[in-house]
Amino acid sequence: MDELDARLLTTMRAHPRIGLTELARLLGVARGTVQARVEKLTTRGVITDFGPTVEPARVGYPILAFVWLQIAQGRLTESVAALHTIPEILEVHGTSGQHDLLCRVVAKSTEHLQEIIATVLASPAVQRTDSTIALSTQIPFRIEPLLNTAVTP
Repeated sequence: MDELDARLLTTMRAHPRIGLTELARLLGVARGTVQARVEKLTTRGVITDFGPTVEPARVGYPILAFVWLQIAQGRLTESVAALHTIPEILEVHGTSGQHDLLCRVVAKSTEHLQEIIATVLASPAVQRTDSTIALSTQIPFRIEPLLNTAVTP
């Protein structure tokens, strides 16, 4: 990734509804260059979507929790399949250490979170959960500082 790619991505993040022509103007390059770069970054998997970022709290899910799971030996695929059916589970990451999976979960209330966890525990593939409710977001998801350091000569 070069400096133009980093500027392109940073500008797209700052102006998510920007068109290619305007993006080219802001970057001071030809529209064809911008289009080729966007296609290249998309093909490489650097750009993964063009959809809007949706804030779960603003659509009725104000509770954010991180739920660690311990999975029964050899049942990872089964547990992930079960988790995939629960819409309030936004992300699942395989981890090292004492827990096997980390889930980012949203809920309408703490009671709703308890129901979600009960649903997770209903899978025989899940042995144990450990939950933490986020009280506030001190640094929201960001990528721009990383982009500014990811430039390779």
